[in-house]
Amino acid sequence: MKNIKCECGHVNPEGTVLCEACGKPIEGNQHIDGNDKKKLLNMRYDGSARRSQTYNKSIVDKIWNFFSSVKIGVWLIVLALIASAMGTIYPQEMYIPADAVSRDPSIFYEDRYGITGQIYYQLGFHNLYGSWWYMLLIALIGISLVICSIDRFVPLYKALKIQKARRHASFLSRQRLYSETEQVTSEEKNKIVSGLKKQRYKVTDENGHILAEKGRFSRWGPYVNHIGLIIVLIAALLRFTPFMYLDDYVWVREGEQTVIPGTKGEYYIKNKDFILETYDENDERFQKAIKKEGMVPKNFQTNVIVYKESGETIPGEDPELEKVAEDDIRMNHPLKFDGYTLYQAGYQLNEFTSMTFKVHETDDSEETSLGNFKIDLTSPKPEYKLDSGFRVVVDQYYPDYYLDDGEPKSKTDYPRNPAYVFSVHPPDGSEPEMSFVGIGKNVDATGENDYKLGIQDFKMRDVSGITVRRDYTLPLFIAGALIFMFGVIQGMYWQHRRIWIHPTGEGILMAAHTNKNWFGVKKDIEKIIEDTDIKMVDDQQELDDK
Repeated sequence: MKNIKCECGHVNPEGTVLCEACGKPIEGNQHIDGNDKKKLLNMRYDGSARRSQTYNKSIVDKIWNFFSSVKIGVWLIVLALIASAMGTIYPQEMYIPADAVSRDPSIFYEDRYGITGQIYYQLGFHNLYGSWWYMLLIALIGISLVICSIDRFVPLYKALKIQKARRHASFLSRQRLYSETEQVTSEEKNKIVSGLKKQRYKVTDENGHILAEKGRFSRWGPYVNHIGLIIVLIAALLRFTPFMYLDDYVWVREGEQTVIPGTKGEYYIKNKDFILETYDENDERFQKAIKKEGMVPKNFQTNVIVYKESGETIPGEDPELEKVAEDDIRMNHPLKFDGYTLYQAGYQLNEFTSMTFKVHETDDSEETSLGNFKIDLTSPKPEYKLDSGFRVVVDQYYPDYYLDDGEPKSKTDYPRNPAYVFSVHPPDGSEPEMSFVGIGKNVDATGENDYKLGIQDFKMRDVSGITVRRDYTLPLFIAGALIFMFGVIQGMYWQHRRIWIHPTGEGILMAAHTNKNWFGVKKDIEKIIEDTDIKMVDDQQELDDK
């Protein structure tokens, strides 16, 4: 590192543009801030030595210089915005609707959106916000913010901390606001100093050289913004960790008890009852909507009990549970417990739970039962033996039956429209007979069957869709947003103003600088020189405009 000693005696680090003590331009370094092409000095960073503008030899220097560039930061943000927009073209994988043909993304996107959906899935946009490259992009933005802030804040802070009231004449003459007065009395000087103090300037006197300063803290506004953004980005990345953020979905059938996903088997939920209320179709206020859309839900809720596992669980045995909460979950009325929140998100009506079939002779018009059997659709058996000696084998089972180009398939794994291919084995040991049986369907495969199967009874129940959510990142988002807004206010509503007075024999040089609102600092100077013969500063902005 090559230090630079100024004529004032101060030793400046390599890359300094303006002496940290007296402000004299350092020869050979004026190109760094563009001062070699302008008559006014670039005061954005007070001529401090920035690493990104000084070193470019090692790989560390090159990486530092790359991320310290504001242009790189802006392009990273633009890329993140474009990528985020791409993720909203179609719903993300976690938001595939429950009534979709399949919740398998490789099937859903092509079926719902055609070739564009297939391309969307193949490009990985179906899980964009959790992809490694998107998280890497967010992390790179964070790195850029950190390096940009350190590269500029630290040198600027040091330069402002050690600045002296005594400034070189060339520094003053190249400020935007500048004037030179040949004759100034001591009373006028004292009046200026008194006026500066009345306007709440912090006045430093160094052997007659005056530095009046106020609002320095506004210079840190952009860096406070960066801190807020960094906290928000950290919170966004933490949302991809299971401990900090959970957003899952569970279907719970009436009367069923199941593990709440994402709780590592610690919590269970039981669906006591599902209630659906619709608007009155006889009410004139709703008739148009009901006629157009069908029955419109007024309220749908699930009455639940939440249990927590207590004690040690022995493999193979049911866990011991204790009740944690009992409440109804409905729209805008979630259930909260132990950091988790359960939301009513959806429902499925009339899902079959069991079906009872009977065997009768094909030619029997009265369909006298020769035996019956009951299929539990939550756990169907492959074979059923009847007391009458018949044996019925379930060859094919379609829980949610539909025809796809003449081929029977199942849309989902839930028994919403069950259909079966049965083999009926008579008691006399004759050849088995094939039948296809479903809701409103009873097909004899050969047309020569002696026996026929018919639906004798069935039971149905409703299913509740519950969203499970836990979010520990929300306080970080709020903190980051508040810090960001504080930085905006800090940098927007206050200005860093400095006024220098440099004695020259019987006269003075006066110069001023502010990071914004030049009109305001001019008004301050007008007030302090009122009723004196000191010249008002000239705005030298036109010197760089020529």
